[in-house]
Amino acid sequence: MRSPARWLAVVTMTLLTSAGTGALAPAQAEAPTTFTGTTSSARNLDTAPVGRYVALGDSYAAGPLVPVQTGRPAGCMRSTNNYPQVLARSSGFGQVTDVSCSGATTEDMTAPQQVHLGPNPPQLDALDGSESLVTVTIGGNDIGFGEIIAECSRRSSQNLFGAACKDFYTADGEDQLAERIEETAPKVAAVLSGIRDRAPAARVAVVGYPTILPDEGPGCYPVAPFSAGDTAYLRETEKRLNAMLAGQAAAAGVDFVDTYTPTIGHDICTLPGVKWVEGLVPTSPAAPVHPNAQGMRAMAAATGAVLGIPVAPPPAQPVRAAAG
Repeated sequence: MRSPARWLAVVTMTLLTSAGTGALAPAQAEAPTTFTGTTSSARNLDTAPVGRYVALGDSYAAGPLVPVQTGRPAGCMRSTNNYPQVLARSSGFGQVTDVSCSGATTEDMTAPQQVHLGPNPPQLDALDGSESLVTVTIGGNDIGFGEIIAECSRRSSQNLFGAACKDFYTADGEDQLAERIEETAPKVAAVLSGIRDRAPAARVAVVGYPTILPDEGPGCYPVAPFSAGDTAYLRETEKRLNAMLAGQAAAAGVDFVDTYTPTIGHDICTLPGVKWVEGLVPTSPAAPVHPNAQGMRAMAAATGAVLGIPVAPPPAQPVRAAAG
């Protein structure tokens, strides 16, 4: 069995880069990725009949390493098969503008994000009031997604019979990750307020995060290098993050898309071809611990179900990898 320590450093660098800590010096900004469809309105949306769709968000919207990468800018690792683009191809919108960017935080909604061959302009600058739909996936990097996965992989692998990662983040008697989520809530609220100010006629949907670890059970070490105790802790942390996003969406009077529930059974512990979120060592093109093309389609289908846009989900049945 190959020890996680042998490849953890390489995986961590890839993960942290997609989570926003690998930014390079700024370069000339390039235009956001925009696609033009064949009609001028969205089907099944109770919004303005003429408009466009703007997609905002982090790597869970952008689709790092999922083919085909747009390279505009390269550091955003934005895919033509991320969930916004899959949704757009089913919607009939006349124009789609995708400014999602790997590593984005709530701050990058109103400030340039420095990435390789970037920067990516402030994402809210893509809004001009002509939008019929705006989707946004944000918050994971505000709580330190890449750092959490790397830290928990390292600590948990050293103590498989405890919950070393949980112990680390709760050492002072307070759950640091729960506190981070609480601190991120007003930042998400500010983003939603900014969207409403700039796109007052748009339907707005906050798209949550899909199932990363099994919804129940001890996990699947070493495929997912976390102890049973830490698997449970990380699972509950993701649920807490999604609950916060749902709460902020409700408070703002916008839609929330639950992508967690429809992706249960397709987590990183399932077999290649079945999993919709890749593990620390991906078996299909995607960044570590991020949705692959099937996962992006599943997120698009969940979003479409809320918006009234039919999107065919990926065909797969849950099959779990063996632990050990």
